[in-house]
Amino acid sequence: MRTVQGAALDGLKARVRALAERTGLPVRSTRGAPRPHAGPAARPRPTERAGRAPRGGAPLADPGPAVPPPGAGDPGRRTSVKEPLRRTSADRPAGPAAALAPSGPPAAAPTVLATLGALLTAAGRPRPRRRPGGVRASAAALRALRARHGDAPALVRTRSGQTLLVLLDPQDLRRFYAEPVSVLAADPPQKCRGLSTHEPGRDADGPGCARGEQRPERRRMSADVLAAGLPVHPAAGPILNVVAEEARHLTATGTLELVRARHAVNRAARRIVLGDPAADDDELAGWLTQLRAEDGRLRGGRTRAARSVHDKARARVREYVRHAGDDTLAGRAARHAGPVDTTDPDGGVDPADEARLWLLAMDAVPDTLLRTLLLLGAHPCEQDAAAAEAAAEVAAGRARGELPRLRACVRESLRLYPVVPDLIRVTRGETEWRGVRHPAGTAVLLPAAFHQRDPERVPAAHVFVPGRWKNPGADRDIRMAPFSHGGGRCPGDQLGLMITAAFCAEVLRGHRITGTRPVLDPVGPLPVTLDPRGVRLTLTRR
Repeated sequence: MRTVQGAALDGLKARVRALAERTGLPVRSTRGAPRPHAGPAARPRPTERAGRAPRGGAPLADPGPAVPPPGAGDPGRRTSVKEPLRRTSADRPAGPAAALAPSGPPAAAPTVLATLGALLTAAGRPRPRRRPGGVRASAAALRALRARHGDAPALVRTRSGQTLLVLLDPQDLRRFYAEPVSVLAADPPQKCRGLSTHEPGRDADGPGCARGEQRPERRRMSADVLAAGLPVHPAAGPILNVVAEEARHLTATGTLELVRARHAVNRAARRIVLGDPAADDDELAGWLTQLRAEDGRLRGGRTRAARSVHDKARARVREYVRHAGDDTLAGRAARHAGPVDTTDPDGGVDPADEARLWLLAMDAVPDTLLRTLLLLGAHPCEQDAAAAEAAAEVAAGRARGELPRLRACVRESLRLYPVVPDLIRVTRGETEWRGVRHPAGTAVLLPAAFHQRDPERVPAAHVFVPGRWKNPGADRDIRMAPFSHGGGRCPGDQLGLMITAAFCAEVLRGHRITGTRPVLDPVGPLPVTLDPRGVRLTLTRR
């Protein structure tokens, strides 16, 4: 009997095929299904209303291109496949609109595709919960765009009418990461939670990884306190002791879910950053949860309430910083900063602001931890090798905390399921990409998730292969950007890897993952999205 879901899916496929005929984009047809022509019956459904990201959850990948009705976003634009993509100089518009008109040879000409308008949500806006199949459609659309128009950057118009320059070639990715903030910067400021790289807001509620125009003293403090570039943090002993104590909450029962992972990791984060007295501060934990849910942004009618939560969290953190020990991140920051005049906004770097920022930055650790353990549970050989490394690490002495195999597993998890799948920056002056000039204010999109899983450029792109990170040049591979590259690289990447790998080691040292939900295929392609809220692991003692 045909189900309602099956009928809806068939209708969606028909609309996609009709869209392909109107735009000329290649679409893999369903086996044995007819290809109806485009017409009034193929009119798509209205797009779903964008929602807010779940409280404390990691941003989810965008579902891919929506299907607007013919002429949407530009009533004067033809939607026929016969419409020429190139215009003569007499037909090319003058001024800013000229950026939308292709120029130069076809391989270097950017193309505006109104039908790819939902490749991403607006910069800095929380991502709603999406269906897993949508991301696959976005990747297919980008591959089709590259196949039709080459590797040149392509102009894509979003659902809201904004135009984005999408980078499709690793050669352009290298330039994206190398450009200084005077050329490519975030505008407006973007936020992210966790281990990836985005710009902090004006009130410093963003994560500890920033590409904004930070003062030199702030950059030096982050590099010193977070021990940028060092595989093992100078305070690794106390940090790993905290992880070992809090990891007991993860294995207290026979199952492990996101709520338990967040409880254990957030307690450890408060102890690592502020000290042991902050471990049981549930009130501070609640304030930080509200700030994460608001993405640190003060907007709309909630400005007064959000500002109140912000001020209370800031005052509480500042009180902990005053009494922080030397083995905490806040204590190290206080020693680095020296006396701070809190009444002068330009009086120096406030360790309390940095400490609050680092607490918010650890929000993605529970999600990454669960995904890594789920992947290990689906790959028994990798799990056994990681467990053996965790058992041997107890007697490692000074090398304690390195865990190279488990770190590779964490990196591979972030490659498959990045915290922030898209990076957006805006040009501050006129720039030229592949011979085409673009005015100041052009938004440049780097679809990081697409490049990290691009089967045309990445071997075994949809398979869990931690061994790829053991190659000497893997950390410099421009296609892989769990922590970004260049001047915008996260200064706390090694510390985040050490903490996440240490939590994995504590679980695997005494337990085996014998059951997982969802069930993953150990040899077939992995799902495009993996919502940590649906992950449930069954643990048995070794």
